[in-house]
Amino acid sequence: MGRRIAILSSSEEMVEFGKNIGSQILPGTILALTGDLGAGKTTFVQGLALGLDIHDPIQSPTFVYLNSYAGKYPLFHFDLYRLKGQDDFLALGFDEFFMSNSICVIEWPERIATLLPKETKHLSFEYIEQGRKVVIS
Repeated sequence: MGRRIAILSSSEEMVEFGKNIGSQILPGTILALTGDLGAGKTTFVQGLALGLDIHDPIQSPTFVYLNSYAGKYPLFHFDLYRLKGQDDFLALGFDEFFMSNSICVIEWPERIATLLPKETKHLSFEYIEQGRKVVIS
């Protein structure tokens, strides 16, 4: 994916942006999403899922840590906002998902920063006057 910046002015554009990435993504990819609450992370995942031929409703898994979906590739959507730390992540066995032929998307990845594989793609979501800015690195 390389380093890219996208300026998105609506939720619809965020969904299309995610859908485009989802249609090109390869199994084994890990995406770490950072940004304030409401910055568009879950909206992006909704589009990503569409690009993976997943048509189930995508919701933030905040209260359960993980939602999984079946599509072109399995999608595991983590929301670690309420996780106390990486020891809890390991105790739940979630690190094993990193070694699968699936797509892992992690909201609030800073909770497990030292556990993320080096090939993790980082997407930073930010409010700007024109809507949202997403930086992919």
